[in-house]
Amino acid sequence: MLCLAASGMLMKSWADTVPADISSMKVERSDEGLFLSANLQFDLPMQVDDALRQGIPIYFAAEAQVQRERWYWSDQQLGTATRYYRLTHQPLTRRWRLHISNNAFTSSSGGLVLGQTYEQLEDALAAIQRISRWKIMEPGQLNGTSGVSVQLRFRVDLSALPRPLQIGALGRSGWNLQLSRTQILEP
Repeated sequence: MLCLAASGMLMKSWADTVPADISSMKVERSDEGLFLSANLQFDLPMQVDDALRQGIPIYFAAEAQVQRERWYWSDQQLGTATRYYRLTHQPLTRRWRLHISNNAFTSSSGGLVLGQTYEQLEDALAAIQRISRWKIMEPGQLNGTSGVSVQLRFRVDLSALPRPLQIGALGRSGWNLQLSRTQILEP
């Protein structure tokens, strides 16, 4: 009987998981530059959730690539923008801390970092999953209007994990979280 109840809870939790997807993506051109807005939908893989709850910071990266299609050669790379996220759990205060930066989180990295504290993991994930008016290109970098596309990729950044976890996570599907979507820029 206990086995049936456990399998029922497992089936319910599996049915409640959201398929990883970029549900909406909007690319907007203005006099100030090229802006990207998107809503990401994902649930944290079990190994990532376990590592977070044990106090290990987890790193995410969102990368936007702007390309122009060319029929005679490979696509022309017009620009790339990357946004980095670091999510940590503070066990003593039972709070979640999210840092967002345009530079990778290294010991020597300076620059602007936005930090926010959340009471619940779901609130911190909601902040990661909502990208709003992210400036991915300056106005002068985008010349011409035909054949330009923007590809958004979001992933867990395994290269920023502590070295022992990098080795253990390599090739394991429990650490895999990757989303991607491409949108053509309207002239």
